[in-house]
Amino acid sequence: MKKGIVIKSTGSWYTVKTEDGNLVESRIKGNLRIKGIRSTNPIAVGDHVDITEIKEDNAVGSEIVGLIHKIETRKNYIIRKSPNLSKESHIIAANIDQAFLVVTIQFPVTTTTFIDRFLVSAEAYRIPCHLIFNKTDLYNEEQIETMNSLIGIYESAGYKCLKVSAKENTGIEELKNVMTDKINVFSGHSGVGKSTIINTLQSNIVLKTGTISDAHFSGKHTTTYSEMFELDFGGFIIDTPGIKGFGVLEMEKEEISHYFPEIFKLLNECQYYNCTHTHEPNCAVKKSVENGEIASSRYNSYLGLLEDEEKYRN
Repeated sequence: MKKGIVIKSTGSWYTVKTEDGNLVESRIKGNLRIKGIRSTNPIAVGDHVDITEIKEDNAVGSEIVGLIHKIETRKNYIIRKSPNLSKESHIIAANIDQAFLVVTIQFPVTTTTFIDRFLVSAEAYRIPCHLIFNKTDLYNEEQIETMNSLIGIYESAGYKCLKVSAKENTGIEELKNVMTDKINVFSGHSGVGKSTIINTLQSNIVLKTGTISDAHFSGKHTTTYSEMFELDFGGFIIDTPGIKGFGVLEMEKEEISHYFPEIFKLLNECQYYNCTHTHEPNCAVKKSVENGEIASSRYNSYLGLLEDEEKYRN
């Protein structure tokens, strides 16, 4: 029996890096599938697993393959909604030290709603999250002003924001310093430049970069599965598929405000201990929104998540 970490998943096969540094193509032992894992994929990149190696015959001879017997308890994970309606979720990656959301002001547009839902998901699963504002070389003055305004909103909420141009190699050293010796996950809409940034960070990682549709300024999907890469400067990076329908699926309505740091810190200042920050009198959160201390875009995202949760319950 050997221990290892899953560094690549393609559906039915998993590449496991064992403690002795070997890469073993592995599959799940049959009886592991029937343990009631409520996701479309029982194993994800970043999972720590136990495997046994066996020799298997094939058309050209024989090869060593791994059988995965056990998945260690995950410290956290990140999910997206599954297109398979019989399952709740699809696990994108597990055991993450920190997540980075790549944001673009244009080419394509990343909305504040999308950013906030990602951050809420990261907060809910206790994953520290940072924002990378990419493609800074492409923006005009108005777009730069928009970017700086967003950075002000998210930094005041407690999130680290980095300005990067992968094409011009600016901001990359600062990004490396933040990533060193961590397991890092990168996410964002297709077309925002995740793969280009990863290629710039680590020259021997050659990921397929997508083109942007002129008609819609939206990215064509290039990554279809998650994969973990070792970094020369220490740590790992996980590239993930472009995310649609990203969300938190295991969250109570009463908890949603806890995942907005700037709202959470005001909870004790509201008149009612169970204030929903929607209609109650003497609500500290609503006052802060009116005063401009909490961004209206963040508050609207909070209200949108409350509404979504109501629909989910009904």
